[in-house]
Amino acid sequence: MARDYYEVLGVSRSASQDEIQQAYRKLARRHHPDVSKDPGAEERFKDLNEAYSVLSDPKTRARYDRFGEDFRKIPEDFDERVAARGGGGFRGGRTAGAGGPRVRYATGFGAEGIDIDDLLGSMFGAGAARGGVPGADQEAELPLTVEEAYRGGRRTVTLAGPTGQPRRYEVDVPPGVTDGQRIRLAGEGGRGSGDAPAGDLYLRVRIQPHPRFRLDGRDVHVQVPVAPWEAALGATVPVPTPGGGTAKVTVPAGSSSGRRLRLRGEGMPNPRGANGDLYAELRVMVPPTLGDRERELFEELAATSSYDPRRTR
Repeated sequence: MARDYYEVLGVSRSASQDEIQQAYRKLARRHHPDVSKDPGAEERFKDLNEAYSVLSDPKTRARYDRFGEDFRKIPEDFDERVAARGGGGFRGGRTAGAGGPRVRYATGFGAEGIDIDDLLGSMFGAGAARGGVPGADQEAELPLTVEEAYRGGRRTVTLAGPTGQPRRYEVDVPPGVTDGQRIRLAGEGGRGSGDAPAGDLYLRVRIQPHPRFRLDGRDVHVQVPVAPWEAALGATVPVPTPGGGTAKVTVPAGSSSGRRLRLRGEGMPNPRGANGDLYAELRVMVPPTLGDRERELFEELAATSSYDPRRTR
């Protein structure tokens, strides 16, 4: 059973875009599979991403509010006012005769399709389905590395065409795309009937797991190894960024493994607002082997220090 996207994010239907983003970031951080031990965390995380991808886009959200779980079955250029007058409801489609063939509209989202006459007739009257039928919108996945998502740029994507032959697309990936975000290729979807326009192709971004970086929305988390003396005395250390460069972070004296240091604005870029943040999580590393002098110093420290990490505070 389809779930209400507002319920998934725990917000009201009147929630602002900021409230939706805040709710998503809070829940995604809690249910991320790398953080949560709940066996259902991965599925919950996918639900959150799907809900956010719909509600974070004002146009998609408006269609969802109007049509509910069937919003993907309705072309984006559907015009209710035209349909109510019996004009077909699809802007740009040419009117066909009333005795034309019935068409099953393939959604491209895993459903078997719907009868466009039945759907539009039940919503707006029999005259709604008399126009030409545009092609179906289709969807495919676009896998990206964290670095590719950060930088954006032009990519060549090869997908199987209607006849099984590969088709190549030149795609402009905006910098800072997030997992689940969709990129629209206008007119590259299913072919329309007659002179009706083709549907659109939507590429849904899937950011691949990274050995170093972990994404939480636009925030980026990275582990930073530090030596025991750097953690104890404090230091300034380099931190890798998803853009391929490095930033500097100051490690406060007395830091332990697990401490997180925030670098504001160094996360994923956001063309529409503030960039995400980069969180450096410290990991204190002990030398695998010790030289004679190093061993002497550690033994001297052990004999001198009164610190007991197992002491209950």
